[in-house]
Amino acid sequence: MKPQNTFAHKFFSERLAVIGTVWIFLWVIIALAGPLLRPDPTPHANNQFLEFSLLPPGSSVEKPNGAEFTYQLGSDRYGRDFLSRLMAGSAISLSVAGVAVLISLVIGLFLGALAGYKGGKIDMIVSWFLQVVWTVPTLLMVIAITIAFGKGFWQVFVAIGLTMWVEVARIVRGQFISMRELEFVQAAQALGLSDAKIMFKHMLPNAIGPIIVVAAANFAAAILIESGLSFLGVGAQIPVPSWGNIIKEHYHLLTSDLAWLAIIPGALIASLVLAFTWLGDGLRVAFEVNK
Repeated sequence: MKPQNTFAHKFFSERLAVIGTVWIFLWVIIALAGPLLRPDPTPHANNQFLEFSLLPPGSSVEKPNGAEFTYQLGSDRYGRDFLSRLMAGSAISLSVAGVAVLISLVIGLFLGALAGYKGGKIDMIVSWFLQVVWTVPTLLMVIAITIAFGKGFWQVFVAIGLTMWVEVARIVRGQFISMRELEFVQAAQALGLSDAKIMFKHMLPNAIGPIIVVAAANFAAAILIESGLSFLGVGAQIPVPSWGNIIKEHYHLLTSDLAWLAIIPGALIASLVLAFTWLGDGLRVAFEVNK
């Protein structure tokens, strides 16, 4: 029997990619379900009880309303349920990453396709712009854009998205340059089809593999950038929870017995970034994309 070479077979043969996909799917469910799964269903899991601050994991207390409540992962310095804050923070990190990647795909696909298909002066101008943006450190540019637009949740979406499109544009440009002289493109031109229809209906589907791979990598980068911005105070603003600002609230406890308050969100960031990296590697193998 001949070995199977389908997309699914090649992807599922990559065990780390499957593990990463399951881990990502789990956190997507947690982020989407929100209050239905959190022990503290209040908006942003911001129910504060100062008398129960910094309790260790597994602590059971009686709330002012008489109900008994167990802090499965302990409480933070404001007496908020730490597990609920982590679950709420996942929604922020994943939504910021998702919208940022979407923005980067829209910009990168348009400019990359235009440069790769048209060539000539348009390609020169777009390529020059790509090089200029490429030379600026990503985090520095994100901070500058965030400061220009102001601190806030939606500003982070735009700031990260506007800095991640370069890699998408480079990949799309290279794919379109390699395809524009192929027979199916020349046949479409001979039939009088518009440039937009040729680029996005006929050429783009043939470049979708590398684009999906780079999108997975951008997801990982966006989560890291969002966490860094929130830690620096220019991302999601308190009381909106983000894994980055949860670390900021508790990093001073790293040398104490309460170090887990900073270590756990850091470990979650690392695990999710690693999961997207594994997913990208699995997609690269499945789509047979060269590194």
